[in-house]
Amino acid sequence: MQILYRNSKLYLQYLRNIDKASGLIENRLHKSLRNKELIQLLELEKSLVYFSTSLKSNEMVLEKIQRSNPIKMYQEDAELLDDVIIENKQAIEMANIYSNILSGTMDAYASVISNNLNIVMKFLTSVTIVMSIPTMVASFFGMNVSVPFQGNPHAFTIIFIISMFFSVILAITMVRKEMF
Repeated sequence: MQILYRNSKLYLQYLRNIDKASGLIENRLHKSLRNKELIQLLELEKSLVYFSTSLKSNEMVLEKIQRSNPIKMYQEDAELLDDVIIENKQAIEMANIYSNILSGTMDAYASVISNNLNIVMKFLTSVTIVMSIPTMVASFFGMNVSVPFQGNPHAFTIIFIISMFFSVILAITMVRKEMF
């Protein structure tokens, strides 16, 4: 009974260690948002699944011992068995709680990373659209046909200013619509 009691206590201790480790990884995740920390959280969650499974197996064994009474137990032994069962159930609950918290945390961080990626993609798309205006204007004036300002010595400057004007107007419009 003492061995089973010590076993339950060790499970609780290691569950607390897993909780501390997940807290440290979460703190690092606040700063970096890399895949490495998410993978570490996934490994901790996998450990919690193994813990939960083994604790449930222990629970079945303990309840069978309590029901069938395979060995003669004194009053202290029966009380110790009750304590072991209570500690084991507490460990099962802690493993389930930590697993749920870890799962929710991983989902939240995955959403944050996805949201950050969407913001970056939106910004890069907007920059690409704004940069396409000067390219389009330059391509019109680069054709081998008659175009306005063809004989003007300041044609390049005028075309450059016109394309920058349209780019700035487009950028201002996109900023107002919160596309930047």
